[in-house]
Amino acid sequence: MLTQDKQQRNWKPIIQAFEAVLGKNGVVQRREELITYECDGLTGYRQRPAVVVLPRTTEQVAAAVKICNQYSLPFIARGSGTGLSGGALPGEDSVLIVTSLMRQILSIDLENQRAVVQPGVINSWVTQAVSGAGFYYAPDPSSQIICSIGGNIAENSGGVHCLKYGVTTNHVLGLKLVLPDGEIVDVGGQIPEMPGYDLTGIFVGSEGTLGIATEITLKILKTAESICVLLADFTSVEAAGAAVSDIISAGIIPGGMEMMDNFSINAVEDVVATNCYPRDATAILLIEIDGLEVEVAGNKQRVIEICKRNGARSVTSASDPETRLKLWKGRKAAFAAAGHLSPDYYVQDGVIPRTQLPYVLQEIEALSQKFGYRVANVFHAGDGNLHPLILYDNSVHGALEKVEELGGEILKLCVKVGGSISGEHGIGADKKCYMPDMFSQADLETMQWLRQVFNPKGLANPDKIFPTPRTCGEAANAVSAKNFEGIERF
Repeated sequence: MLTQDKQQRNWKPIIQAFEAVLGKNGVVQRREELITYECDGLTGYRQRPAVVVLPRTTEQVAAAVKICNQYSLPFIARGSGTGLSGGALPGEDSVLIVTSLMRQILSIDLENQRAVVQPGVINSWVTQAVSGAGFYYAPDPSSQIICSIGGNIAENSGGVHCLKYGVTTNHVLGLKLVLPDGEIVDVGGQIPEMPGYDLTGIFVGSEGTLGIATEITLKILKTAESICVLLADFTSVEAAGAAVSDIISAGIIPGGMEMMDNFSINAVEDVVATNCYPRDATAILLIEIDGLEVEVAGNKQRVIEICKRNGARSVTSASDPETRLKLWKGRKAAFAAAGHLSPDYYVQDGVIPRTQLPYVLQEIEALSQKFGYRVANVFHAGDGNLHPLILYDNSVHGALEKVEELGGEILKLCVKVGGSISGEHGIGADKKCYMPDMFSQADLETMQWLRQVFNPKGLANPDKIFPTPRTCGEAANAVSAKNFEGIERF
């Protein structure tokens, strides 16, 4: 056990130590105020932390972590709380270090195409800060208007444009870190490639288990000369999937390529009312082409031909910013739209080879029928990153457990066809029991050794990513409920 029983711990000197560093306004301890922090975007599980601290500087983060280290307190870093895998889920008797007040853009260097930001900076703020000069920040999760860069770093978030431009790790040059003992270190630098071990790459996607990023040096890109968005509608998912494969095979790498099924299309139109998505389409593809004007013109025509050759009924084109935004609006709002269809939804995040798309979607439909829950499919078609949304009512006794079971079967299906159990949402508390389905025991032990180098006392975000206890993987294989000891189900 990392901590003493909560009733046995004397919190008074700990609170005083935090207040000495952060001030009284920087420490949240009243039970009713802690409700705000009892879960992240994975709302099915909730646990109030013992205390929340709100640092504003690297030095304050380091001081808070040192207090946690001194008292052997488990701590969890949290940004905007939009994560979907329970990565920022508090543990019992834990300290939540919330970086949402660390929201300064510290510097912008347009000449060298980089910006330095604090972890609480919202994703879309980076592009807003540099767009007037003709630049942007490429990683764009659907939650980009509310998710923070610190959380994007922890989960290695992707987004619509990850097909061509990569996920978060491809856009991080360097990091200032607070390690689990409170030491402040710098990794990476201000250029894309640094000699030595790729410590930046190790940290991005480590989900807060190796420390807390307090300053992030990001790569920003020049806005393309020309951008065009195409919307192609199909009468079958197989035809849309074939079009995706043919576009990539033709040597065309779109800036983004997204697919939505009929269920998602109608959900979006009911809520957002873009009047762009044909309600009778079995599937639609949203394809963004960017680059030099002559390149975009040529690739646009080739993509249209490929889509029509694969049975597209129509292909709509938009080049002006307003219409492009309108075409993307529905895709960005897909998760919110699902919330209007059902009291609750559970989203999964798996990756498959593009060629397996028709088969996997058929299998997901079969699982939907077997378990009796509707599944809406929205995904990054270009890189095979699926986001099946399972609709359910959490007030029905046992519904969450059944939905988790269905989600687990989808993840196992992804692994079976040569894919992954996560593309951008991370493992967190939600998927740790399925790690043995993808990794061998030797793989998992090697990862744990790395974790122990940075986090020897196991205080930084404990009980995340890796199966605990050792039988957790066996429980996952038997598709039983996951073990969230001490955490309430809602």
